[in-house]
Amino acid sequence: MRRRSILSIAASTLLVATGTAVVVAPPPALAEPGPALEVDVTADRHPISPHIYGMNFTDEALAEELALPVRRWGGNATTRYHYRYDTTNRASDWFFENIAEENADPGALPDGSSTDRFVEQDRRTGTDSVLTVPLIGWAPKARDGSCGFSVAKYGPQQRTDEWRPDCGNGVRPDGTLVTGNDPRDTSVQAGPEYVREWLGHLTAKYGTAAEGGVKFYNLDNEPDIWHSTHRDVHPTGANSAELRDQAYAIGAAIKEVDPSAATLGPVGWGWTSWDYSGLDQEECGRTGCWANPPDRPARDGLPFTTWYLQQMRDYEEQHGQRVLDYFDMHFYPQASGVAFGNGTDPATNALRLRSTRALWDPTYTDESWINTQVRLVPRMKELVAANYPGTKTAVTEYNWGALDHVNGALTQADVLGIFGREGLDLATLWAPPAATQPGAYAFRMYRNYDGAGGRFGDVGVRATSADQDQLSVYAAERGSDGALTVMVVNKSGVERSSSLALRGRTAPSTQVYRYGAGNLGAIVREADQRILVPPPVVGAPNGILPHTFPADSVTLFVIGPPSAPPPLTVLHRNLDRLPTDGQIRPAIDLDNPGRVPVDLSRVTVRYWFTRDGGRGAVQATCVQATIGCANVRQSVLALPRPRRGADGYLEVGFTPGAGTLPAAGKTGPVELRLTKADRSRFVETDDHSWRPAAPGYAASTRITVYLDGVRIAGTEP
Repeated sequence: MRRRSILSIAASTLLVATGTAVVVAPPPALAEPGPALEVDVTADRHPISPHIYGMNFTDEALAEELALPVRRWGGNATTRYHYRYDTTNRASDWFFENIAEENADPGALPDGSSTDRFVEQDRRTGTDSVLTVPLIGWAPKARDGSCGFSVAKYGPQQRTDEWRPDCGNGVRPDGTLVTGNDPRDTSVQAGPEYVREWLGHLTAKYGTAAEGGVKFYNLDNEPDIWHSTHRDVHPTGANSAELRDQAYAIGAAIKEVDPSAATLGPVGWGWTSWDYSGLDQEECGRTGCWANPPDRPARDGLPFTTWYLQQMRDYEEQHGQRVLDYFDMHFYPQASGVAFGNGTDPATNALRLRSTRALWDPTYTDESWINTQVRLVPRMKELVAANYPGTKTAVTEYNWGALDHVNGALTQADVLGIFGREGLDLATLWAPPAATQPGAYAFRMYRNYDGAGGRFGDVGVRATSADQDQLSVYAAERGSDGALTVMVVNKSGVERSSSLALRGRTAPSTQVYRYGAGNLGAIVREADQRILVPPPVVGAPNGILPHTFPADSVTLFVIGPPSAPPPLTVLHRNLDRLPTDGQIRPAIDLDNPGRVPVDLSRVTVRYWFTRDGGRGAVQATCVQATIGCANVRQSVLALPRPRRGADGYLEVGFTPGAGTLPAAGKTGPVELRLTKADRSRFVETDDHSWRPAAPGYAASTRITVYLDGVRIAGTEP
């Protein structure tokens, strides 16, 4: 019989709170040991964009429930849409037909179009809109139901629309493509002037982006495969110059009408879009010329996306105007059965869960024909930093499949956590789950876990798992109330017990919310769980949360905001009467006028100064201390950029042996000395923390104090 782990025994002794009552938690069922988890609220702090929680074409009820941050009107049909006729051409998705959108009053168009209604729904739910504008140069000519490959005009074809048999798929019975058709069968030309007119209509009705109107515009949809999706009007692959020049022209038209709107491009379909233009993909798809694509010389040998970003940067440098705000690439996992697949095959389910590593992991080789390290989000950010700094990143289409199954919900929760941790700026799922499907609950865990608008935090912090394939973990602080939110996804397929270490934050207990295979119809509020306080040894975390994570579950811990910081004061005395000699001699005495004792190992103090020349390193020494120099740690750190009154600081910390600073107590003097290895002089009078030598100690606001890495007293330079 397997022995119970020490961790399981410890977990069984925890107390949990239910409402205001405190009860003993029942011993957990035997569980497999899980990986160690850790959250450090002082490390890797970065904003999480709310726009990563977006979808394409979400219905209003779900959008309202999630307070959906962004919603996209995209896809193949939106490449060719005419706002005056409220008509799209469905391209290869449906026999290249012009199909009019349902409209109660076509005579009122363009007012009341489907895109007007799309924007109006978003305004009702407080959602930012992404609309797709055409770069292809064509839009439907009327609400006339025409199609690109008429059988009467171009001859028999392999397949036709069963309801409109004159509309074919553009493939002859022998398998060859119909060529030489007339784009004007379905379309009229639509260039920058069309875009200016459409945006003029939108801004007149809804205001500019800055005024609450449409915030984002996609520069078409997957233009590098027009030769496939829209070959009735663009039979050859778009070359690099066309994709660039059209982005220039349409991006400038957008900015002319609404300078506050943001543009997203090049909106490539997937992995081959990174290196190859449409022309490359069309020709090499036929001939296998991937090692020597025809359009590469036009890019000076560069991959397409590298060249594209450089060209967008060059435009801004030449015209003083940015026409690309977001670097946007679509990504669908290419392994068989993953994207848009179901959750019925265990092997595919396991692949789906581990394939999210393609979004970030440099050690993961994609298990498809891609067969290399994708690192999608870091790759995007690195490419932008190298070629067009300041451009944001977006993935306006992705789908890991099985949204109707718990496996898809686990995967989707993992994807959203990765987007936040890695710093993606915008993402929209294609296509949205139904409100009752497990995939919708993955979004609820981040956007409405308690049914009352409870959200995952908006300031990401470091969260690590010893085995991300078993338990993945993501953490963030919530700006509205300071709560720490920690999301744990159990992808291992079995129940696991792990210990979550908290650094820089603790609390008596945490709320626990869970979604998983045990209840596919609701997020369950579990009993609150007490957080353990470990012994005060060197390197120990501030809190420990042992927990058993059910198989196939997503668990959210909501840890309340930190209590008010203790009102610590630094008393300072300058022991050096010569401010221009070879030493700095600050003495400090920490005063705690509050009512709560403070663990000194959580406290650091910074004395800010300038090195004032010299080649030797600055050395710090504890001369004497009431609490003993053995319990005082000191180090000198240089600032990456000098500030007024400081190019570095002396940081003073305390070992656990220093104990606690009692309420209404003091540490007693800690006398310190700074010297330079080359014995050169300091000039202290312009140092931020300096005060003239005097007989006694006085409170200083220029020496700063930190608790768990967060400043609680004093002013930095």
